[in-house]
Formats: sequence, C-alpha cells, structure tokens
Amino acid sequence: MIEYLGYFGALCIGLILGLTGAGGSILTVPILVYLMGINPVVATGYSLFVVGATSAFGALQNIRQGLVDVKTAFLFAIPSFIAVFLTRKFIVPALPEYIGNQNIAVPKESFLMLMFALVMLAVAVSMLRKKKAAVIEEQQTNLVVAMSRMFVVGILIGMVGAGGGFLFIPVLLFIAKLPMRKAVGTSLLIIALNSLIGFTGDIGNHTIDWQFLIGFTSLSVIGILIGTHFSRQVNEQQLRKGFAWFVIAMAIFILCRELVRL
Repeated sequence: MIEYLGYFGALCIGLILGLTGAGGSILTVPILVYLMGINPVVATGYSLFVVGATSAFGALQNIRQGLVDVKTAFLFAIPSFIAVFLTRKFIVPALPEYIGNQNIAVPKESFLMLMFALVMLAVAVSMLRKKKAAVIEEQQTNLVVAMSRMFVVGILIGMVGAGGGFLFIPVLLFIAKLPMRKAVGTSLLIIALNSLIGFTGDIGNHTIDWQFLIGFTSLSVIGILIGTHFSRQVNEQQLRKGFAWFVIAMAIFILCRELVRL
C-alpha cells in the first residue's frame, strides 16, 4: 500500500512542476526514502534523474509554445550544472559515514535528510514571501552575483537532489527580465540540464535500478504533461501558497523523524 502511495507521489511531483515550474521536485527525496525505502544517499541521486527527465519533457512542451529562452537557460545553467556534477562525483562520495565529532556524530544518511529538511523550509519561505520583497532583492542583484549564486545553488542541488526551480525563477524574472510564463518554461530547461548532468556524476558510484527508476520517472513525466496542459487554468498564487504550507509540514516531519533516530 505504501509503495502505491509512492507511485502516486511520482505523479504529483510532475503535476506540481508542470503547474508552477518549481517545488514539485522537493517531494522526490522524501517519497523515495520514506515510501519506497531507498537509502537517502542513493535517493538524492535518483531524484536528480527523476526531476531532470521530468523537467526535460516539460521544457520541450514549453519550447513548442515559444515559452523558453534557450540562450538564457544555458547562460544560467552552466555554472550550476558544473557545481552539481562535481558535487555528485566527488563531494558526496567523500562524505564520511559519520559527520561530526566524538561528542556528536550524525550518520551520513541522517545528515543528508536533515539538510534536505532545511532546504524544504527555505523553499516554503521562498514561496510564501511577499512578491514586493522578492522584487526589491532581485533588482539589487547584478549578473555576476547571480552567476555566483547559481554555482552555490548547484552545490546545494547536488547535495540534496532538489531541482532548484524556486531559486531560478526569481533570477529569470528580475535579472533576465523574462515574463512569468517564460521564466517558468526556462526554469524547467535549467532544472533538466542541472539534474541530468548532475546525475551522470552518480554513475559508477552506486548500483542503479534502472527498471524502477524509469518506471517511477514515467509517472512523473505523465504528471508534468498534465500540469503543463492545465497551467493556464489554475490560480498559481493560491496553489503555491497551499503547497508551501504542505512542504513546511513535510520538513517538520523529516526533522522530527531524523532527530529521534539520532
């Protein structure tokens, strides 16, 4: 029964990505870990493949509709996907089995999940922030700072297996000056590039269950096709607000579960 919920969750990942261009990927790791029983280190890598492949299909749909600025996508994706690849290839495998000191030693799996929960909270706060405050902050950011931020975001994506769309969209809106729907479509292409290139850094580090991964991803792709189709008919602001509170609840659950296990 729990496994069926996991596959339903895969559909929801794509659906939310298609509707909002961000946020859905934040569900991938918790679903893989808590519903499908996959090791957190492996799950962060699987998440990159699921999110990357799903976003690629969504980006293709948006390209057909003229809602992707391909040049801008590559400009902002280059520093981040380099960081994602390096993180998955070298940093994650180099993490010790226990992180901390003699007094407090956290297992690597719990460390990644705790970090992921903090990222989830950051995602939720980003979604709940007042639009005016976000505009002021991004308008004060120049291109060099934005590119540096993309590299740091890439390291974060590589560590926790999230897509990062919630960080890309504000940059595309206020630095690249793209309209909202085009920013959403362009962010999907950036997420696809980051995640799929980052996933290649995992090949050779873990044994990959391709049959499961492709089946799970296929459901997520169906979800994003549905979400993209209905994106014009949904009140995006209300959807993002409701989803943000759901993400906060999930983050609190993960924090409590992992802290109790320590």
